[in-house]
Amino acid sequence: MERRSFLTGAAKVGAAIAVGAPFIAPRLAQAAQTISFVSWGGTYGDFVKEFWIKPFTAETGIGVEYVSGPDLARVKAQVDSKNVVWDIFDAPGSLAMAGLKQDLWEPVDTKVIDPGNYIKWPAGNKLTPIYIFVGGIAHDPTRTKNAAKNFKELWDVKEFPGRRAFRSRASETLEIALLADGVDPAKLYPLDIERAFRSLDKIKPHVKKWFAETAQGISLIQTNEVDYSYTYTSRVKAAKESGIPIDVSFEQMIAGVNYFPIVRGTTKKAESMKFLEFISRPKQQLLLPKITGIPAVKGVEKQLDADARKWMPDMSKPQNILLNDEYWGEHFISVDKRFKEWILT
Repeated sequence: MERRSFLTGAAKVGAAIAVGAPFIAPRLAQAAQTISFVSWGGTYGDFVKEFWIKPFTAETGIGVEYVSGPDLARVKAQVDSKNVVWDIFDAPGSLAMAGLKQDLWEPVDTKVIDPGNYIKWPAGNKLTPIYIFVGGIAHDPTRTKNAAKNFKELWDVKEFPGRRAFRSRASETLEIALLADGVDPAKLYPLDIERAFRSLDKIKPHVKKWFAETAQGISLIQTNEVDYSYTYTSRVKAAKESGIPIDVSFEQMIAGVNYFPIVRGTTKKAESMKFLEFISRPKQQLLLPKITGIPAVKGVEKQLDADARKWMPDMSKPQNILLNDEYWGEHFISVDKRFKEWILT
């Protein structure tokens, strides 16, 4: 699917720290089976537990153990050792495609999941798209009055001074670096890796924190450890509703598809497929605006209310980009390794 048509469709249908002990849904004691779901915690995790896991267990009797901290290397170790303890892996496109390349996922049972129901179905038939996420520049408006609104401005530390924070993951971060360096969004892929690292060299002295936990994109602003962070509209919405002073710029944003692949070798594929089918139902997809995730299932847009739509950015604008999952499927392992080594130098 072409970028423009996908983004237009996505626009139409258009996670506060809470990482702790694993969550197990009610009725677990009676559940014949319990599946393990590894995800990102925070307010996003709270949403998954309350609005997806609890009703799923109530309907099916299948328990869901919620574990925080997705790690692709740990998935590979589980698959290679034939000791799979995670059943479903919460993965942005880069991790999902990298796992696909390493043959870490089970094929989707199309008798349970119909690929035709989704806005974008990836090749390989092993990845179920669950929602579309959107990231941008966050800041505290009570501290930063003249705030950077796009990635080029974020690199302009003279005009827009302050401490920065970015994800310690190559995907998204390299795209930001190239956009900041003036690359045309329409010509972003394939990524010019050398140019991206030269751009990152310029901002590195001003980066206070490279963070792995998604919720830190908000908490670092909240605790006044940084002035700007790259984070997601879902996290900003939840933070604002809890009274935290934080804003996100809608001027330039990055969108990506999030998938819930099933780990290869699990003994609970059937139960895992039932969970994916449950959260793909329109009724469950309609709950995504609570965390400003954009539904991945066709037709849900007709039922979204005005309050939900105001948090859906216009991803058809040329300055915004859709992450190229296929590109990262080929390059994530090597580029992310180099990126993490670069952070430490």
